[in-house]
Amino acid sequence: MKTDYVDYADGSVTCEGYAAYDDAKKGRRPGVLVSHAWGGQNHFERDKADKLASLGYVGFALDLYGKGKRGGTMEQNAKLMQPFLDDRAMLRGRMTAALDALKKHPAVDAERTAAIGFCFGGLCVLDLARSVPAGLKGVVSFHGLFHPPKLGAQAPIKAKVLMLHGYDDPMATPEHVMAIARELTDAQADWQLHAYGRTSHAFTNPEANSPEHGLLYNAAADRRSWAAMKNFLGEVLA
Repeated sequence: MKTDYVDYADGSVTCEGYAAYDDAKKGRRPGVLVSHAWGGQNHFERDKADKLASLGYVGFALDLYGKGKRGGTMEQNAKLMQPFLDDRAMLRGRMTAALDALKKHPAVDAERTAAIGFCFGGLCVLDLARSVPAGLKGVVSFHGLFHPPKLGAQAPIKAKVLMLHGYDDPMATPEHVMAIARELTDAQADWQLHAYGRTSHAFTNPEANSPEHGLLYNAAADRRSWAAMKNFLGEVLA
């Protein structure tokens, strides 16, 4: 497997992505973005990119905050994330820049791309689907946030959508689930929701152990959600 860091730009902001792919394989293959949680790109997202490479894709862990900008504490993470929640147009532009960087990778078939995201990253890939970019075949949100961007009338969503959700997630309540179901249906999207019972936010992260904040790893939901993602990518990127 070959891995490398890839600088790309969104206007004046330089971002640093992480690409992983099987360099023994010849020809172009589908590419999959990995959108990070609120702390910024770290070993968790890079590991997911590596795992996607082992499945035959180019995995690309994107960088929303800019090269060298990473969180640490909850306060630092919130400070990095909040401007993108306040300005969803900026978020959409930054996600589009990452997708463009993925499409330009020499090992990627630019007509077959997808995106997965975790927590805040789940919201980000849903916003990417809402922006209807060419070549994006599907998005997967793992314990993502469902708040709509409110950027005007929504065009039909062409990318297929899979949401992998902990039913006890305090950050994405049943009311939020019903709202995004209506939104995606109105936008003519091909969407799925897998809800895992007795499962909280951040269920794929083994380091999540803060039940008082609704953050708790769940090994069964982690395993089941990854299997669901593999099946989904196999369908949309075939």
